[in-house]
Amino acid sequence: MSSTGNRAEPSGAAAGSSLDAARRTRDLTAATDGRVADVLVVGLGATGAGAALDAAARGLDVVAVDAHDLAFGTSRWSSKLIHGGLRYLASGQFDVAHESAVERGVLMTRTAPHLVAAQPFVLPLTPLVNRAQASLAWAGFRAGDMLRMAARTPRQVLPAPRRLSGTEARHLAPSVRAAGLRGGLLSWDGKVTDDARLVTALARTAAARGARVLTRVRVLELTASGARIRDELTGEEGEIRARAVINATGVWAGGLVDGIRVRPSRGTHLVLRSDRLGALPAGLHVPVPGETNRFVLVLPQGDGRTYVGLTDEPVEGEIPDEPEVPETDIGFLLDVLGSVLATPVHRDEVDGAFAGLRPLLDTSGDDGSAARTSDISRRHAVLTSAEGTVTVVGGKLTTYRRMAQDAVDAAVAAHRLPAGPSPTATLPLVGAAAPDRLRSLPAPDRLVRRYGTEAPSVHELAVREPALAEPVLPGHPVTRAELLWAVLHEGALDPSDLLDRRTRIGIVPEDRAEALGIARELLERAAPARH
Repeated sequence: MSSTGNRAEPSGAAAGSSLDAARRTRDLTAATDGRVADVLVVGLGATGAGAALDAAARGLDVVAVDAHDLAFGTSRWSSKLIHGGLRYLASGQFDVAHESAVERGVLMTRTAPHLVAAQPFVLPLTPLVNRAQASLAWAGFRAGDMLRMAARTPRQVLPAPRRLSGTEARHLAPSVRAAGLRGGLLSWDGKVTDDARLVTALARTAAARGARVLTRVRVLELTASGARIRDELTGEEGEIRARAVINATGVWAGGLVDGIRVRPSRGTHLVLRSDRLGALPAGLHVPVPGETNRFVLVLPQGDGRTYVGLTDEPVEGEIPDEPEVPETDIGFLLDVLGSVLATPVHRDEVDGAFAGLRPLLDTSGDDGSAARTSDISRRHAVLTSAEGTVTVVGGKLTTYRRMAQDAVDAAVAAHRLPAGPSPTATLPLVGAAAPDRLRSLPAPDRLVRRYGTEAPSVHELAVREPALAEPVLPGHPVTRAELLWAVLHEGALDPSDLLDRRTRIGIVPEDRAEALGIARELLERAAPARH
């Protein structure tokens, strides 16, 4: 095992958790020097980073690789919601619903309270929602609150649902058409500040436990005893040997292990300037016409942008690294959104769009029949090949920790690794702390919601050098200090890492183009420290 966990840690970062170019070089050398690691994890989305942390937290020697960056694939394209499982109750998937509620509670109360908080939603009772539909939705919200109780998530963490008067609904949803509005239904769910930041926290917490976390390392060939790999920065090839291998590559899992069948489903979101919809104290549930349990969500992000999503469409053919957004998805979302707004959003008011591919289990029948992707179970599965390679597929962002635990359990059992049970249900991620401590930190609230206990160190960069306090873009809250922190401590290696994942500036193409020069400047500035 490499000795990176014992290195002197740069000021302000959690002990041993910093990822940078220099550490990557050392850890890659150690991973390919012929020694045999206990576990090789392939894929550094939420599940893969979670598996790396789970294995490292059990005392195992871990190497985790990704061909691109942390959260490069599906894990950065979610709705940023940590669902309590309400949708799965409606379809009779009680086990999935309960598991989701439990995992939501784990994130909100123990492992990541700095990143995951309660998000209110209003379902406006417009003329398009008849009284039977309203009653069904209300029953669902009450059932969701029972899930919260069963998961033992405190009421002060997730408030109770309640009915809203017309005046209250208009206050919380001012952009909704007032004519015919007879009130609303208020519910609560979990929301992560940023899904890619959650993955970064997972990877850094794993690194603090000694895991070698390696981005830009592509697996060319995977076996049950390791992988032939290529360093995408240098082109050099090598071999990583391991006693157990976990394939956590999501929709790409079938490309590495034979016999894995995944049905990708495309989830598309639109990006709007928040001022287009006015102040939104809460998100919105907008019923999809003709559907009994499907909604378009309006999700204010707190950074001047609002997301509107999402679709659920099957994807056929070759799976791209970065999915494109078809105009049909954009039209569908605008149409549903327009059904409740006083002033519909037009196509030229959409500033950006993104799509992610969910790695759903293929449930096609032998006769070639297939369920709609919106109807496919969100259960996850852990599959062990005859040779002993463990693959984890299915599931969703909310249940990443349980998926990771189950995958490591399977690897430990299949290869008789010396490890006890998973401790991750009570293991705080980098930056986590009790709410009272988070509130008392000497840093802006926005930084605390993104960095937790490390927020004062990010803030101190800007205090010491006022130029770093400047926003990267006019009107956008991300500062230059945050980009520099990402290079020094969060493993960002190029402008795309900075703009598309450590921050979300790049979701709007015009903003990305404007910020590119500053990202390059800060990478160049940090180069001596990184090497």
